[in-house]
Amino acid sequence: MTIKKYFSIKKLSILFTICLIFSAKAQENLLKLPDYIAPKDRIAFALYTIHENTLKLTAQFYPIENVEPFEASLEVFMNNEWKKIAETRIIYPGYTAPFRVENWNDTKEVKYRVNHNNTAFYEGILRKNPVDKEEFVMAAFTCNSIYPGHGGDISREDIVSNVKKIKPDLLFFSGDQVYDHSQHYLYWLKFGKDFEEIIRNTPTITIPDDHDIGQGNLWGQGGKKAKSRRGKSGGYYMPISYIQEVERAQTSHLPDPYDATPIERGIGVYYTDLKWGGMSFAILEDRKFKSGIDVLAEKITDVFPNGSYEAIFNPNVDTKRMDIEGLKLLGDRQLKFLEDWTTDWEDASMKTVLSQTIFSQVNNYSGKHDRELLADFDTNAWPQTGRDKALSVIRKSFSVMVAGDQHLGSVVKHGIDDFGDAGYSFCTPAIANFWLRWWDPKKPGLNQEKNSPKYTGDFLDGFQNKMTVKAVGNPTLPQIKEGGKLSTRAAGYGIVRYNKKTRDITFDCWGRNVNITDPKSKQYPGWPITINQKDNFTIKKGYELPKLKISKPNQVVTVRNATNGELISSLRINGTKYQAKVLQEGSYTISVGEGTNIVELKNVTAKKRNRKVKEVYIK
Repeated sequence: MTIKKYFSIKKLSILFTICLIFSAKAQENLLKLPDYIAPKDRIAFALYTIHENTLKLTAQFYPIENVEPFEASLEVFMNNEWKKIAETRIIYPGYTAPFRVENWNDTKEVKYRVNHNNTAFYEGILRKNPVDKEEFVMAAFTCNSIYPGHGGDISREDIVSNVKKIKPDLLFFSGDQVYDHSQHYLYWLKFGKDFEEIIRNTPTITIPDDHDIGQGNLWGQGGKKAKSRRGKSGGYYMPISYIQEVERAQTSHLPDPYDATPIERGIGVYYTDLKWGGMSFAILEDRKFKSGIDVLAEKITDVFPNGSYEAIFNPNVDTKRMDIEGLKLLGDRQLKFLEDWTTDWEDASMKTVLSQTIFSQVNNYSGKHDRELLADFDTNAWPQTGRDKALSVIRKSFSVMVAGDQHLGSVVKHGIDDFGDAGYSFCTPAIANFWLRWWDPKKPGLNQEKNSPKYTGDFLDGFQNKMTVKAVGNPTLPQIKEGGKLSTRAAGYGIVRYNKKTRDITFDCWGRNVNITDPKSKQYPGWPITINQKDNFTIKKGYELPKLKISKPNQVVTVRNATNGELISSLRINGTKYQAKVLQEGSYTISVGEGTNIVELKNVTAKKRNRKVKEVYIK
């Protein structure tokens, strides 16, 4: 080897070492992981759900060294000793250990621990099924920004301490748990450590959104290959192995998918339902099958002369033209799932649809309050026909909807053919609000409630969908400098309370750094909001079916079109009396009961409202 070559190699070696040091230091400063790793630690955190007596728990490990075993066990504390109930292999990449236990007895609270090689342990509590509780409580979160100066560097301890005080029965993280587009694993560890003290002891739903899978926006279009990280062409940009790792980390603890058939290129699915505490939750993937917006550039060249983009600011554009035939939102597979889920009321008295974002555009300023936004294709307000199909199915089960993504807390009653003829949605505010949005229309909404802000009432959103805005948690105006003042950035989270006796649902919307157990503490203006289960399918006009008097209380009543069998509605009624309403005149079949104990009333004629209708007694 020549002296010249020797020094060249030495320089490269020194340069490489310096780069590693600076990279590690930058990573350390950026992540600020709490107490990161002690030598004995191997297990970062765990997520679990219990559904129909099946326990699924995924333990998230720190990197496993080559000399360490790639197996782990799940143990429970019974009869004063730890008993192993499951074993699994730690999956690489991602270092996740998914456990599954059938025939789980959910009538007792049990301590669990994940055991790695009898040298590292992670403990938590598997909760008793709260089926006997009169009030079921869900805490809901979204948009866990990691950017310093925008809330990302502020502790989440205020959220964790509040949630521990109210002891919710379920946690729901609706997406964007991780914002970094290149190091999901590292930031996923930080997410888990930030919320460890609540997720370790509480059933938790996490679903990944666009930032989680490394994209600015996501129009999944069934799994095709996206052209860029912005995702406008439709599809997924990152490598398949990366997508699979993210979904495995965030969703492998959820109940089994309704239909596990992968989409294009082997990308999996996770849409499913969860039954817990006398409640039933449909968990959607509202981005995975959604059409890309490149098709608009191909067919509407006057609006998109230079190709597709993600928003329209020109107020003169007719957005009804954007509803091109054949576009998808939830996709046929998820619509079928929702139809089947609608009539499954076993062990459930109320239902909720959980998704990444809501089915309206409740923002008209984005990023800065300087230029009014007309249409935002990232919302589930587009495509309009797909949006209407989704809402028309969701309302059949009288389901409320809870989602996130928009950074802006809101409660909206959706409309399809008429204002307010579909369900309520609650969009929770961002945990840490990096990208500000506002709902600040120039004209007040119609049919406002007395003394309500001008941004409430009946509106057409940017895609001309009907929506009735009940409350919005706008950022403070004028916009101020940053510096950790999260209250001005409208950051926070939501609490949903379900009263299973009255069937009332209450939405709470809280800001950061507020003691929510203090009676003097105030929520965002407009909250709390209480609705009833039956408010999620309101028929102002229409037709009435016979009044039912049923000998047994709280039976399931399902209505179908007698001609074609189309499902109209299904509800576990509250009490012994019920009168179903329908949108169209005609003949219907009414089913009362469930399983093998069903009484059917066939060819029942619907009559105009306020007409005399007969009463039917059902034993």
